[in-house]
Amino acid sequence: MRLVLLSGGSGKRLWPLSNDARSKQFLKVLSDEDGNKVSMVQRVWKQIEEIGMADNSIIATSSSQVDMIKTQLGQDVHVVTEPERRDTFPAIALAAVYLYSVQKCSIDEVVGMLPVDPYVENRFFNRVQDLEEALLSSGADLALMGVKPTYPSAKYGYIIPKNKTENSYLTVDYFKEKPTEEQAEELIEQNALWNCGVFAFKLGYIIDLLKDRGMPIEYSQLLRNYHKLPKNSFDYEVVERTNHIVSLPYDGYWKDLGTWNTLTDEMAVQVTGKGVIGKGVQNSHIVNELDIPITLLGLDNVVVAASPDGILVTDKDASTKVKEYVEGFNSRPMYEERRWGWYRVLEYTRYAEGNEVLIKRLGITAGKNLSYQMHYKRSEIWTIVKGEGIFVFNDQLSHVRTGDVIHIPLGAKHTLKATTDMEIIEVQTGSELIEEDIFRTSNEWEVIEEICKVKLTARYG
Repeated sequence: MRLVLLSGGSGKRLWPLSNDARSKQFLKVLSDEDGNKVSMVQRVWKQIEEIGMADNSIIATSSSQVDMIKTQLGQDVHVVTEPERRDTFPAIALAAVYLYSVQKCSIDEVVGMLPVDPYVENRFFNRVQDLEEALLSSGADLALMGVKPTYPSAKYGYIIPKNKTENSYLTVDYFKEKPTEEQAEELIEQNALWNCGVFAFKLGYIIDLLKDRGMPIEYSQLLRNYHKLPKNSFDYEVVERTNHIVSLPYDGYWKDLGTWNTLTDEMAVQVTGKGVIGKGVQNSHIVNELDIPITLLGLDNVVVAASPDGILVTDKDASTKVKEYVEGFNSRPMYEERRWGWYRVLEYTRYAEGNEVLIKRLGITAGKNLSYQMHYKRSEIWTIVKGEGIFVFNDQLSHVRTGDVIHIPLGAKHTLKATTDMEIIEVQTGSELIEEDIFRTSNEWEVIEEICKVKLTARYG
């Protein structure tokens, strides 16, 4: 059995800590058994490792999340990257074609799909493995895992089975998306299950579906034609059109930590970062990524979350509505983790005449390097405030250290490798300070060094 973990989402429900590049699954607000701060994706990946499935697992995601995934899980994690965000059906189709044409999996291979961020017990993943037997023994096209409800929730979708059978699985009758609490009570009486977004199919089922639609089943070709796939959910494109579906009940602990009120329920401490909660305050949390302290007095059942992207103060019951209020915030992410370290935006200004200035603080981990790149719409000034490293400017290498100031004009190729942990203050000035104005030659330091050697040989013979 192969597992595909879907890592998507814009993270608006956990604003301001989450953004397009750092969705909820990457926030290090949970604690492991040793008290270390971990993210949801790190917690899930460790659970998958413990059942021995990590080598048979891949993560399907967007390009904006690849650096974060590899930073938190390691460079060896298999990642399938969407050329653009197009919902869950295209992402699953691309992952299936990757398994088929790149990893050479058989069309009879059972593939399990699940979100990258469920908050569950370890035995949840043993139950995921049971989907293979349920699929094969039932002869169904799809096998879904359903969580036995603990209360009539209006937040989840429901799987409604047909009459009970003696099998370990149930045959699915129909689905109901986010009913009222009264409707949910009636559905639970019919043995309905929460739909937790976990399902399995034979690889050939999706490959045949793509063939029928005239889509390529070779990975590089599907990448080039990705924009032709319908921008729809897997539920709409496949599940609702599938006749034979079975469901496997799971009666253990399961929670979707998608909002501040559910997330804080699982946090081990009330204050993360600089902050103080007054005596007598009940069920309130501070999550602070800023260097300034936060004090919370006399307010019960409240979340205060602060990051470079903004500050949120909300009653926990109202926190589920955060997304609708911040949906229109389209400003650049103010903090990101990258494969080489991290950066934080300190200030951004756009002047009336159109010129822009962006000031960042970059942290580069020892042994890591920035990509070899150039820009046509901006110049940069780097002031090294910590550490030392190797700087490359138009194919020439030099040593740099704390106190050095480097000017990088438009069109100049440049990169930096840290020999010790480094921090840099970067001042960008130009007409348009956007990600699309980064033209990369290579991310690999060995390749960059070879480019410089070839240039040096050509120059001096």
